[in-house]
Amino acid sequence: MRTSLLFVACIALMSNTAAAQLPPVPGGWPSQFEIGAADSPGGAAALRATAPMLFRYQYLAGGANTGKGWSTWNTNGDFAKFYIQDSIASGMIPVFTYYMLLQSSPAGGSESAADFGNLNNTATMTAYYNDLTLFFRKAGAFPSQRIVLHVEPDFWGYMEQRSAGDNAATVSAKVSETGIAALQGLPSTAAGFARAVVKLRDTYAPNVMLAYHLSVWGTNVDIGISNPTDAQIDALGIRAANFYASLGANFDIVFTDIADRDAAFKQFIYGDGGITWWDAGDFQRSARFLGKFSRTSGKRLVMWQLPLGNTRMRAQNNTWGHYQDNRVEVLLGDSARTYITAYRDAGVVALLFGGGADGVTCACDASGDGVTNPAPIGANTIASQLAAPGTPPSQTTIGGVPTLVTPYAADDDGGYFRWAVFRYYQIGALTLGTKPRAPTNLRIIR
Repeated sequence: MRTSLLFVACIALMSNTAAAQLPPVPGGWPSQFEIGAADSPGGAAALRATAPMLFRYQYLAGGANTGKGWSTWNTNGDFAKFYIQDSIASGMIPVFTYYMLLQSSPAGGSESAADFGNLNNTATMTAYYNDLTLFFRKAGAFPSQRIVLHVEPDFWGYMEQRSAGDNAATVSAKVSETGIAALQGLPSTAAGFARAVVKLRDTYAPNVMLAYHLSVWGTNVDIGISNPTDAQIDALGIRAANFYASLGANFDIVFTDIADRDAAFKQFIYGDGGITWWDAGDFQRSARFLGKFSRTSGKRLVMWQLPLGNTRMRAQNNTWGHYQDNRVEVLLGDSARTYITAYRDAGVVALLFGGGADGVTCACDASGDGVTNPAPIGANTIASQLAAPGTPPSQTTIGGVPTLVTPYAADDDGGYFRWAVFRYYQIGALTLGTKPRAPTNLRIIR
């Protein structure tokens, strides 16, 4: 579909208004709007060769007391150390998503119940804080290196739903009960847990930037699959910001996810009827919500774990590992930069792309099927062709067929994401806090 002139005008007005009221960018954060991606250990050089992306992220998971957590992945808990070193060698900033509480023992029940149960188990939380301290010690060994720790995605949304009046002080937790000296005197609440994370960071690794996680469904209204009015969106953004404020803990930045799986993956694997496909209104509501949260909370945001599917490449035929989505092309494939500018002017400072489950699209050859150009299933008519290493990517026509020629065309997404990131930096990264460009026609493809 094409956006209406009225909608484009609304985006421009929202962008100008939001930009004038935004909180400052955190100290030490880059001055331009950056792109990053999920990246496995040892992959920094190859990722950086695509384009001058600045961020790469890796989960730290497995549970704090299970014998399978990240601290066991290398001897002496050096997994984080090696990932940091690999990032530094390629001039990148490492981001760690610390996702440990849910997978700790004893857990049990729904994800919300498991998180809450573990949060209120003294033995579990003792192991948890000690595990977190180990990470901070490893990261603190690089005092001049900026490192980002993204703390417990989804957890905060579940606790917000359990709270009374969006107040984290009404949710119980074990903090000082663990006997850990640095945590004595902190309240036995979710707010106390947040302050414990900050206290441990301050003690062992002041070079680490802490990222709170904003779940857009934490208010019990998921704006990603509903159509609230502007007034309702503003009220939800304020509620989400109030819950963050109730923590009484100063995180440096806020991460948020709008979708962690390709829309077609959810449509065909989960059978959601296509409800997670976004149109222009969904993007507008998302930017408005994030802008209201940012201005109310005083925090800038990173959009994290964005799906990697596209609707352009023949490789994207809605089979395992090749599912379609439109967010890469809307955010990075639009020459007018309408939506990425709107998000920037809502307080977003970076986009981090990556899949959240097996079988979703990867900007890699996870499926092991090489260059794939099956027959189109719709508008996905662009073929992939592999170029020699070091060759700049290009779009051309070969034998009458539109073709993307890149040195990474074997990717499961046909190479589109890496090409789009290359073009973003080639044209020039957006500067944070500048006046948005006048938008022109934007096409959102389904």
